[in-house]
Amino acid sequence: MLDQVRSRFLQGLLAAIMVGLSLNSAAASLSEAPEPFPQSRLQLTKDVKSSGHLVLFSPIREVRNEIRSEVMARLPVDGQAQLYEINRDASREAARDHYLKQLQVRGAQVLFECSGINCGRSNVWANQVFEQPRILGRDTSQDYTVAAVADEQGRQWLTAVYTVTRGNLREYVWVEHLSVTPGTIIPGFEVASGRVRGPVVVPWSGGITFKFDFSADDRRRLLDWAGDEGAEVVLVSFAELKNGEPLDASIKRAQQAGHSLAELLGKTGVSQSQIRVISIGPAVQSATPNRQSNRVEVVVIKRQ
Repeated sequence: MLDQVRSRFLQGLLAAIMVGLSLNSAAASLSEAPEPFPQSRLQLTKDVKSSGHLVLFSPIREVRNEIRSEVMARLPVDGQAQLYEINRDASREAARDHYLKQLQVRGAQVLFECSGINCGRSNVWANQVFEQPRILGRDTSQDYTVAAVADEQGRQWLTAVYTVTRGNLREYVWVEHLSVTPGTIIPGFEVASGRVRGPVVVPWSGGITFKFDFSADDRRRLLDWAGDEGAEVVLVSFAELKNGEPLDASIKRAQQAGHSLAELLGKTGVSQSQIRVISIGPAVQSATPNRQSNRVEVVVIKRQ
C-alpha cells in the first residue's frame, strides 16, 4: 500500500514539474506592461530601444568599475521603463507581490530573482544597470525579478522588476517591460506551445475542512479558461511538512485540500470531468513569496 502511495506521488511530482516548465499566452495583452501597483505614483517613463540592452540573470558585482555577473546578456529590445514611488502607507514587499502575481497570471517564467545583499550592491544596480541614481538604496533592502513569456506566435516579452528602500525610507519600483526581437535567445527561457494558462495560486488553511483565499477575479479567470472545449483543469496541491510529520501525511493533507478545491470549482461551473488533482505535499519548494506554504496552484491546459 505504501509503495502505491509513493508511486502515485512520484507520478504526480513528475506531472507537476512538467506543468511548471510550460508557459502560456497571457489572458491580458502581453505587449502591455503589468498594471502599476495601486499604492504608487509614477515618477518617470523612459523609452527603451536598443540593440544591446543589458539584462541580468544572476547576482551582480563591480570589479574595477566593470559589471560582472555569471549570467547576463545584451538583448535587442523595444519597450518602456517606468519608475514609481510607493506610498508611505504601503510597502515595497506588497508592490513586489503585486507584480509577481501579474507575471504568474500571464504565464511568465521567472528566470532569476534575488533579495537583499544576495543581489549585490544597490549602487551598481542603480547607477550602472538601470542608470537611475534616484533608486540607489540599501543593499539589504532590495529585490529583483526578471521573467519572460511568449505568445502562440513565439513573440517574446521580458519584464524586470526592481524594488528598493532608500536611506530616507522612501521606497521605489523600477519596471522594465520589453519586446525582444524575434529569434533572440533569452538565457534560461524556452518558448512553449502556449497551451498552458496559469498558474493561479490559491492559498489554503484548515484540516478537516478547508478555507481558500480565492478571489472573485481568479474564479472568473479560471471559469473563462476552463470554458475552452476539451480544456483540462489541473490542481497541483502543496502542504507544509509539520514537525515530526511523516511525508505521506503531508501528501494526504495536500490531496484533501486539492479535492476540496475541486468541489468548490464544481460549484462555480467547472465540470468535475475536467479536473485532475495532483498532490505534491512539501516536495517542491519555491523561492517566490506567494508560492510557498499551503497552496493549490491551478493551471488550465488547452486541448490544442
